[in-house]
Amino acid sequence: MLSLRNIAKKLPDGRPLLKSISFEVQKGEFIGILGESGVGKTVLLRCINGLTRPDHGEVIMNGDGNPEKINGKNGRELRAIRRKIGMIFQGSILVKRLTVLENVLTGGLGRMSTLRSLLYGFTDQEVEQALKALDQVGIRSLAGRRAETLSGGEMQRAAIARAIFQNPRLLLADEPVSNLDPKNTEMILDLLKPLTNQMAIIGVFHAPKLVTKYCTRIIGIRDGLVVYDGGPDIPDSMLDLIYGTNGNPCGQLSN
Repeated sequence: MLSLRNIAKKLPDGRPLLKSISFEVQKGEFIGILGESGVGKTVLLRCINGLTRPDHGEVIMNGDGNPEKINGKNGRELRAIRRKIGMIFQGSILVKRLTVLENVLTGGLGRMSTLRSLLYGFTDQEVEQALKALDQVGIRSLAGRRAETLSGGEMQRAAIARAIFQNPRLLLADEPVSNLDPKNTEMILDLLKPLTNQMAIIGVFHAPKLVTKYCTRIIGIRDGLVVYDGGPDIPDSMLDLIYGTNGNPCGQLSN
C-alpha cells in the first residue's frame, strides 16, 4: 500500500541525511523505525506525508489499485492524498482552547468543503463517530473537557482518537511516547497495536524493547541507509550496528 523508492534528503548545509531509503509497507503492519537521534527518522516520516520534499526518490500510495505519487504534489492533489494518512506527533498537537470532542472532529476537516470546515459544521452522525473513537481509546467521559486541562497521556489518547476518526489507510507516529511515563507508554502502544486491523502504522521510536514487544517489523537506519529490515526479534549485534553503541540507548524500557 506504500512504496518508498530511493528516498534521499540533504541537510540545509548540503550534507546527506537520507541517502537511499527504500521499503514497502502493507496493510496490517506495525513498523518501528529505529536509529540514533539526528539520523533522519522524523524527516523520513515528513517525506512520506508530503510535509518535506525528498531531493531524490519517490513515495507512492497504492491502497485501492490506483498508485498515487506523493512527492511532487501540491495544493488540492496533496491534500487529497493526506486525507489517507493520519499523523500522531510527539506532543499530540491538540488545539488547547477546543474541547476533546472538537479536537477529534478536526480529524475530518480534510473531507469537508472550505466553507463547512470554517464553520465547524459537523453532522450528528460525525459527532457520534467521534464519540465512538473516544470510546475506543477510553476517554469518552472527557469529551466536553478543554484540551488544555488534560494530562499528557490523555492528550495522546485524544490524538489517537482524532486519527481513528480520520479513518486513514496509513498512520504515522513520530515518537508518540517519548514524553510519557512507562505506564502511559504501555497504554498508548496497547491502543495503537489493534489499529493495524484497519490500517498500517509506521512509528519512530527510541526504545528497542518497545519495538520488539509491539511492532511486527523493524527498520533500522544508520548513516542514511536501511541497515536492518526484518522481524521484531532483532539481534543485539544489529542494535550495535544501528546505534553504534552497545545497543542500549537511553529511554529503553526494561522487561
